[in-house]
Amino acid sequence: MPTPTPPSDDPDLRARAGKAIRDIGHALIGHHAPDALLADVADSLEQLTARLELGGERSRDPQAFQSDRDDWAIQPGQVVLTSNDDRPVSGRSSPWGLDPDVRRVGDEIEATVTLRSAHEGAPARSHGGIVAALLDDVYGFVLALHQTPGFTGELTIRYVAPTPLHVPLVCRVRLASREGRKMFMTGELVAPDGTVCVRSKATFISVDPSVNWGEGV
Repeated sequence: MPTPTPPSDDPDLRARAGKAIRDIGHALIGHHAPDALLADVADSLEQLTARLELGGERSRDPQAFQSDRDDWAIQPGQVVLTSNDDRPVSGRSSPWGLDPDVRRVGDEIEATVTLRSAHEGAPARSHGGIVAALLDDVYGFVLALHQTPGFTGELTIRYVAPTPLHVPLVCRVRLASREGRKMFMTGELVAPDGTVCVRSKATFISVDPSVNWGEGV
């Protein structure tokens, strides 16, 4: 079981730390630096890591995730959506976060995101795995839109054009149809000039809302 959250574990401070880790990662990849600075960065981060590891272990509390369902109802109109702070792609505390702005637009979910230096694969374009992770995460918000818990069953990504870095991209996804427990979704990632960079399909498998997340499904 996760270690109870101590009173001093401020979620806003943890989110600030997560963003700082993301930013230093992009600064490291995106800028030249003298050896002395790189050594200083490595020494400082190694010391901070050792201090963090002195704390008790923590992970996402299954019961907290279960209670989150009460907040899944999304009102009509454009509504900013939130994510679990530790969620890898959209969580504000995650060192691996992409900082998307996720909203409901009609019956679709729309996420605006700017991919940065540490997301580069081939020169001047995003790594395909980063794009796949983005689509997978944004599809998850469709579950919230329909108040249906579930998991990714299959994810298909077609890279239509290079995905550029350092510009605002728009990821749009929606539920196309349902068949039993299967939820079929479609989506795309679009560049500022309207170019479709990625087309995607996904199948999510819904689960019983009363499932005990701590025991799996």
